[in-house]
Amino acid sequence: MTAYQALAADLRDRIVSGEFQPGDRLPIEPDLCVRYGVSRSTVREALRLLASQNLIRTVRGTTGGSFVAHPDPDHISAYLETSFDLMRVGIGQLMEIRELLEVPAAGLAALRRTGADLERLRGCIVGASGREPGEVFAPNRDFHIVLLRAAGNPLLEVVARPVFEVLEGRFVRDHAPRAALDGIDREHRDILRHIEAGDAEGARRAALEHLDNLRTVYYPSVEPQP
Repeated sequence: MTAYQALAADLRDRIVSGEFQPGDRLPIEPDLCVRYGVSRSTVREALRLLASQNLIRTVRGTTGGSFVAHPDPDHISAYLETSFDLMRVGIGQLMEIRELLEVPAAGLAALRRTGADLERLRGCIVGASGREPGEVFAPNRDFHIVLLRAAGNPLLEVVARPVFEVLEGRFVRDHAPRAALDGIDREHRDILRHIEAGDAEGARRAALEHLDNLRTVYYPSVEPQP
């Protein structure tokens, strides 16, 4: 480990431990040089590394400096999305992850949902009759995101959203068969019915059946991958 990596690791530990809170200003460069016995260029490299990891943000000017960043779930999701693509994760593997996340989440949503959650879920059901595939793709996707939020654990959405984004990037939305769209609409309504009733087991069962059926939609509609 180089000097700047060691300095970055120590500062990262102090941020993660809570010694430095989001929004706190880190010690200025001369103070860091003295404390760690390193050069100014080493401090700057360490700060650049922390900034690239979205742990700090640098503000220029007389009132500027390096500040601990506020946690941003979008940064985590974006990193995971890129990683999934680089790893060449297949459709089957992505669907397995969805089952592991969304089936339990449906059960939690049935127990934890609020009135506002139910209204948002209902708003995502627009009906497939007479609509083009592209018109219903976004609300169908949003139904799953709202369901994850209704489960009451923000980490579920952070981890699941990049899975949705990768699938969306590979899914030919305008080629989805009409029968599949009608089926998705019915299955969403079934999941919602169980969540409205507070039926956790029924919600899990309906979510699992829905994801199983989605596999038959995704596979023939995904462009060939290298």
